[in-house]
Amino acid sequence: MARVDTRSRHRNAPRPAEKSAPGFLQWIRGRNCAVANDDCAGKIEAAHVDAGGDKGMGTKASDRFAVPLCSHHHGEQHRIGWLTFQDKYDFKALIAAAAFWWAWPGRVAWERKLSNG
Repeated sequence: MARVDTRSRHRNAPRPAEKSAPGFLQWIRGRNCAVANDDCAGKIEAAHVDAGGDKGMGTKASDRFAVPLCSHHHGEQHRIGWLTFQDKYDFKALIAAAAFWWAWPGRVAWERKLSNG
């Protein structure tokens, strides 16, 4: 009987350190939904804002461009896209992402580690 190799032919490269901030994503998940209204439902998830400028083909935006959205709003954002989502909720995603990034208590240590690494 012939053996079939079902493993992936190649592995995706790991995310570069400058795009990955798992501590920030964990902190984001502890915030309230950024568009909090009566429709909020589900757990808080980190939604990556594509307009951050460093999204590439097959890669998502850096973690620093994440905002907290409840499951309901995160799913809606994926269905209708960022531009329509922002218009619907009068929500400025990049401004919100920057505010969350600067408010993160671990930001300075993360940036220091990255610059020394």
